[in-house]
Amino acid sequence: MLDRRKFIKNTGLFLGYSMLPFSPLYATSDQKPLGVCLVALGSYSTGVLAPALQLTKHCKLTGIVTGSPHKIPIWQKKYGIKDSNVYSYNNMDQIANNADIDVIYIVLPTGLHAQYAIKAAETGKHVWCEKPMAKTAVECQSIIDACAKNKVKLSIGYRMQHEPNTQTVIGFATSKPYGQIKTVRAEIGYNVSNPDRTWRLNSELGGGTMYDLGVYALNAARYTTGEEPVSVIAKQMTTRPEIFTETDETTHFTLEFPSGAVAHGKTSVGKSMHELYVDCENGWYTLAPFSMYSGVTGKTSDDKLLNTYVENQQARQMDDDALAIINNTSVLVPGIEGMKDIKIVEAIYQAAKSGKKIKLK
Repeated sequence: MLDRRKFIKNTGLFLGYSMLPFSPLYATSDQKPLGVCLVALGSYSTGVLAPALQLTKHCKLTGIVTGSPHKIPIWQKKYGIKDSNVYSYNNMDQIANNADIDVIYIVLPTGLHAQYAIKAAETGKHVWCEKPMAKTAVECQSIIDACAKNKVKLSIGYRMQHEPNTQTVIGFATSKPYGQIKTVRAEIGYNVSNPDRTWRLNSELGGGTMYDLGVYALNAARYTTGEEPVSVIAKQMTTRPEIFTETDETTHFTLEFPSGAVAHGKTSVGKSMHELYVDCENGWYTLAPFSMYSGVTGKTSDDKLLNTYVENQQARQMDDDALAIINNTSVLVPGIEGMKDIKIVEAIYQAAKSGKKIKLK
């Protein structure tokens, strides 16, 4: 729903391209970088992933899949992509025979993720799929099953779980340095005055603010508590019904967890907000902003700063995922993680529509 070009500009992604050396948190490998093929050349591939792949150590851009022939010469000139590594949606099954490509990265609209992630898995190449994983939990499961059947790794593009300050907060869920977590507040939104009438306004293609942005807040509530919610209530609203005819402009949701912790989530393209705040028995901690491309910063109630800088979040994410393939280890964000969010997203829409609390299994 949010125009990614505006998102990239607003979050200052390109400020990070004057790079410092990569973090020592990275593992090392002597194996040659894995070849990555991007499926769909929209604004996220063009403005974020392709530039990030110029910064990675363990993977590199070697192929593209596109339905827009006019983009092909531009990408070939900029990134040196060979004719034999250019595919359409109709012939991407032929990637199976291409030794230059090890990973297929699905960057299509959410409603198309399952169809093309399954096609990718059937080539025998490893699959990276952008978040949100798919439109429904059933589709998520179909992707997981296809990757398992073809014995390839599947990773979901949750860049925040690779980010060091976020990893610190994830660790707090177990170590509980400020005591038991009582409440979590996770809010993400941007005041978009004129939303482009793209797929993000199309329900069939998986548009909607809860899918596009709200999944960040939802995922944050889960990794912050380290628990899975047992119930949800929600409401959705719009101040521009002439634009948001099929999808939500603003969504509020409240999750209850087994420990008694409660998370209040909010997402909108009608209001700017960007904070994760965790209140505990003996203190608090916050990340604000908690998912900006240009950096994540925060602090704690005892004046500890959470401000470790990572040079490029997408490069770190893709290098981590590449190393999991190279070293045959578990990926940081597997398909089951993506599916858990989508099950809850579906329940949020159900709760908003019914006005009732929905129990989660």
